[in-house]
Amino acid sequence: MGTPANRPEEAPYSRKIIVRYSAEIVDKPIVYRLVKDFDLAFNILKARIFPRREGLLVLDLVGTKENFDRGIQYLKESGVFVEPLSKRVSRNMDRCVHCGACVAFCSTDALSLDRSTMQVHFDPEKCSGCEICVTACPARAMEINLL
Repeated sequence: MGTPANRPEEAPYSRKIIVRYSAEIVDKPIVYRLVKDFDLAFNILKARIFPRREGLLVLDLVGTKENFDRGIQYLKESGVFVEPLSKRVSRNMDRCVHCGACVAFCSTDALSLDRSTMQVHFDPEKCSGCEICVTACPARAMEINLL
């Protein structure tokens, strides 16, 4: 899908969303349709799919605002529950003791341990919002912030 010569190209629009599938539609190619019909690129930040039961995806969708809105409408009309990823994980530096317990559970490498300094580093851009680090942290330094 190219941009017509008489219309300026739209800036990329990116949003993180949570998609929940019911058992009735878990086997349908929902994400494929977002790519093919709405020209949206996606990055799967988290996935939990149970065949013939249910599914959950955390997606970062990128495209034009118009195509994003059309794609979200398609998802809702297909019976998929869609919500924005409206929370983020942060680290309370006053509580963090750099024990590294959270690092072992981080599947996106948002949390890492610098072996030379024995300091835990947190990159919120890599965080998928799965919240496992929140329960893994004995000092309760990892926190959920609602946006």
